[in-house]
Amino acid sequence: MRVVALISGGKDSCYNMMQCIAAGHDIVALANLKPQSKDELDSYMYQSVGHQAVELYAEAMGLPLFRQRTNGVALQQEKIYTHTPEDEVEDLFDLLANIKTQIEYDGVAVGAILSDYQRLRVEDVCSRLGICSLSYLWRRDQKELLQEMIDCNIEAIVIKVAALGLDPTKHLGLRIDKLMPHLVKMNEKYGLNICGEGGEYETFTLDCPLFTKSVIIEEFETVMHTNDTIAPVGYINFKKFCLLKKPNVDENQSFRDRMAGYPVRSPLAHLMDLEDLEIDLGTITDSDNFDDDTPDCNSIIIDQTDGQMCFGELVETDSVSCIGYPNGWTWINSLTGHWVDDKSPIIVALEKLRDLLQERNLELTDVVAVTLYVHDITEFLNMNAQYASIMCRISPPVRVCVEIPLSDRTPILMDVVAYKPPSKTSSNTNLPSVTRHTMHVQSISHWAPANIGPYSQAIRIGDIIYVAGQIALVPGTLNIVEGGIRRQCQLSLRHVSRIIKAVDSNTQLRDVVQGICYVTHTKYIHAARTEWEKRTNNAIVDYIVVSRLPRNAIVEWHLWAHRHNARFEYEETGCCVDNYRVSIRRRWNYENNVAAIVTYISSGSCTSLSAIADSLDTSTESISAIGLEEAFRYSLKRLLRGEPTSTPTDAICSLRIFYKVSQDQKPICRQLINATLNTLRAEYRIVATVIPVLHLHHPNTFVSICALRHNT
Repeated sequence: MRVVALISGGKDSCYNMMQCIAAGHDIVALANLKPQSKDELDSYMYQSVGHQAVELYAEAMGLPLFRQRTNGVALQQEKIYTHTPEDEVEDLFDLLANIKTQIEYDGVAVGAILSDYQRLRVEDVCSRLGICSLSYLWRRDQKELLQEMIDCNIEAIVIKVAALGLDPTKHLGLRIDKLMPHLVKMNEKYGLNICGEGGEYETFTLDCPLFTKSVIIEEFETVMHTNDTIAPVGYINFKKFCLLKKPNVDENQSFRDRMAGYPVRSPLAHLMDLEDLEIDLGTITDSDNFDDDTPDCNSIIIDQTDGQMCFGELVETDSVSCIGYPNGWTWINSLTGHWVDDKSPIIVALEKLRDLLQERNLELTDVVAVTLYVHDITEFLNMNAQYASIMCRISPPVRVCVEIPLSDRTPILMDVVAYKPPSKTSSNTNLPSVTRHTMHVQSISHWAPANIGPYSQAIRIGDIIYVAGQIALVPGTLNIVEGGIRRQCQLSLRHVSRIIKAVDSNTQLRDVVQGICYVTHTKYIHAARTEWEKRTNNAIVDYIVVSRLPRNAIVEWHLWAHRHNARFEYEETGCCVDNYRVSIRRRWNYENNVAAIVTYISSGSCTSLSAIADSLDTSTESISAIGLEEAFRYSLKRLLRGEPTSTPTDAICSLRIFYKVSQDQKPICRQLINATLNTLRAEYRIVATVIPVLHLHHPNTFVSICALRHNT
């Protein structure tokens, strides 16, 4: 990628350039915003101290430098930025747009470490210009990061201090390697950001491996901005400066060659915290945990001899269910998409969604989470562009996408969760209104995969955190990690952990309440379960075998967490209904306003749903049909334990029902499940998506139910 590096003169922007080069990108130009009328701007976005010497970087690196003036005025100070004329963000847009008229480039290097305010504004500018933000320092451990900069010979001095624990008379002009021990102590004592990301201090880089010449400050003045007794603010103004050629440095060397010998970690090196593989994954076979007749997940969908669908479940196009709850939550399940004239299935499905929301005084902006089940994931790029044409917006919903054996006549199946704070009418003045928090990081970093597409990493509504489906993309390259199922599990679960912690610093992976692990072969289930159980605390997770996953991943995690998971109970229960075994794992909190279950309906003799359907006599009530109804009823009672079920304000039961299909599966199987649900709707408020899959967690299980309710 051809990259323009935003530079302030500080250590972070210089080290981020080195990270970009280590990731394989080419720095083609430098860009800087300098103050319009004074040396020190009180800017929310840009460092202006030291701007006098920034111009030397062009010669030191042998690159063109593009500069523009800014008044540093932040007219729009909300966290989420919207285009505001005369705001300082528009100065950055104008600068980068002007560069685009002179040279070709694809990305912008940004030295942001922790500031969402700055990141979101740079991402907004990049989105408008059709370029990518590269922020390889994002959410790095600051102590580790500063030590890396020092080890990589970033020679930077402190040119501004503005924090408790830093004194202009003592610390201005010190090199970062000399100041680091004091910064660590002040971090422990006062919580100071070791890299100065909170504005506690600013630096100017005099030398780094990318330079062929060092910056020499010959004359400067110290300015006391505020002489506060607790946290005085002071900075350095450069008066006279020059460049000094470095000995034994070849100006014709590439940046990569100049960095040789320095410990700049590549994107793959940032995976060192993953556990080493302990077994040869190639020795895992179907026989380890399952029967030997497991179908090939990528071959049973299409008959290659004539290109016709020989195995795909047809979903009823009018089976959508939608229920809203007075507390603001709305569930929409079994929403389908099919071809209508020249409209693609995804457009049809999203237009249905928009109409359903409008009928309930909701908008697409209220959608929190979308799960897409698709017939052919190889069409993902086209589908994603069409999805973005309707759903793309600020703070988009989280999303999960998997391929399942759907018919090409109904190639899209979708379920949706939306939330809109309840209006304060006389009838619901006591209902709590909770705030929505969205994490939508579009910058490429070493933290977690960038969501460059139209979906967010996570959304928190009150205490509930919905996380987008996570596959094992190496964050710095966005390629699937090598190493097999365990390596993919380790990396994708690291993504989940980091995302949850970024949404709420006190919440961790172990606070996941419920989830689904999608894999592309039965042989991966054991390893996935093993990796999961190392890291969590009583979370209930189902394991589902699907046809394909995005980017040809072999595992994807679909999880949600609660900020007070320690207040959740756990139980395992079950019963026998006819020839079925019904096994349930259940979580619920002390207040009993959030509950989740995973139910397995199995047969010891490996009876399939086809066999049950064979016994269904549509003219007389079959014991098997009644048995399936009782199994569902038992699950709902466990989900609603202690909840009333006879008034219009009953809690809503949101169900994902997975059923195993095979090439000899009869259509009545799905009909049987839907008929059972329709019977139960007379007693329960149910929204359900009935989902055909290749296999469930065990060969004897023919139906599994992932269900939840939350009344907050």
